[in-house]
Amino acid sequence: MLFWHSHPETYQQHSQNNYIRDALAPFLKHEEEHQSTEIRPSPFHYVLCAATSPAVKLQDETLTYLNQGQSYEIRMLNRKLMEYTDISSKYVKSIVRVVFHDRRLQYTEHQQLEGWRWKRPGDRILDIDIPLSVGIMEPRAHPLQLNTIEFLWDPDKNASVFIQVNCISTEFTPRKHGGEKGVPFRIQIDTFAASEHGEYTEHMRSASCQVKVFKPKGADRKLKTDRDKIEKKSPQDREKYQPSYKTTVLTECSPWPEAPSVSSNTSSPGYLSAHTSYSFPEENCSPDQQGELLLPSCSDHLLPSSSMQDTQQWLHRNRFSCFCRLFSGFSGSDLLKMSREDFIQICGPADGIRLFNAIKGRCIQPRLTVYISQLQNRNQPHTKAEGDDVYHALYLEDLTVLELTEKIANLYNVPSQQIHRIYRQGPTGIHVLVSDEMVQNFTEETSFIISTMKDESNDGYHVVLK
Repeated sequence: MLFWHSHPETYQQHSQNNYIRDALAPFLKHEEEHQSTEIRPSPFHYVLCAATSPAVKLQDETLTYLNQGQSYEIRMLNRKLMEYTDISSKYVKSIVRVVFHDRRLQYTEHQQLEGWRWKRPGDRILDIDIPLSVGIMEPRAHPLQLNTIEFLWDPDKNASVFIQVNCISTEFTPRKHGGEKGVPFRIQIDTFAASEHGEYTEHMRSASCQVKVFKPKGADRKLKTDRDKIEKKSPQDREKYQPSYKTTVLTECSPWPEAPSVSSNTSSPGYLSAHTSYSFPEENCSPDQQGELLLPSCSDHLLPSSSMQDTQQWLHRNRFSCFCRLFSGFSGSDLLKMSREDFIQICGPADGIRLFNAIKGRCIQPRLTVYISQLQNRNQPHTKAEGDDVYHALYLEDLTVLELTEKIANLYNVPSQQIHRIYRQGPTGIHVLVSDEMVQNFTEETSFIISTMKDESNDGYHVVLK
């Protein structure tokens, strides 16, 4: 379904070159200084129509304040217009995300978003204001990816999308004595061209900027406060700070590592995932992206026996793809021998610490732990006192009958295919068939004594939990 909306055609009021130059005024000087070193600059620029804070030092990244729920325009500009011949498709797809800036929150992103979902049922972190947007088609917002939207647009024409951020920075800040300080977010845009198969998988450009979101009118008050603060400083001190620009230019960053579509069934972190260290202009690493921003599970630890190929796959799975080329000749034992300082020196402070923690981090606690002991054979002499039977712990993650069957089979070294059914002994000795729902309702650290029954129809067995 195509979405075309009547809106004053602001692009035709000025020439294309003047329009782009006005929107990119804060960026052009910086671009000219580095133009000689650019090998192949991207034709796309993304400009957020919101003023930057003047209380940011020269060496720091820009910071932009937004009001909760207010529509802000993001202009998608093609500065070369028709000259960029590498685009083989008529349209390109852009995916807009709101993600965490702080590393601390990135590691707990999934939990943060799930908590927000429960507190704000039915709401989205990021919305698109379709009536105000110009030149975009097929806007989509996946119901499970609250922080992501996507749409198509014609790269031969400038387009604008209006977004609304509905969460505020203080919602993800733990309450402390003396007030709260809101956490910064990032707005990231990834653009893809269609491949020969018609899928939007050819990466074109990724860019992001740092923002903070306040309650309605709060961003305006904060911007005024920053301006008053800078005006009170001496001229020498004011030179240490960036000027406030009327618009915010999103700067180049690494692409989001997940599949470029919110319409697919794969989860994002994220999510504001899994996903995931995120890409920043000052860092040459893309996130983990995805899946979720958690320490690795026990089953996905990097092992000393991991080959170089296994190590490369581990880096991809845990969203360290940006370091695959750097560690192309390393095996699992090579990485495990490296110290925290080694990773910091090679990858930088932020990514070095993150990679070190992922390699040597502790396991995540299982969702359910149960204890089982095998019933002694009646013909076997009983040499232990009552209650002294040995129990084994089973750690369950999926909470399904299939997983429970496999755990029991592995414990007693039998093929899982030979265990046909699992029963639980109920009142008066009846056998109740165990279902996924029953496993999900097992009490934590429940103990069972298991016995087996021969399946008369074949060579398999039934397991009974008492």
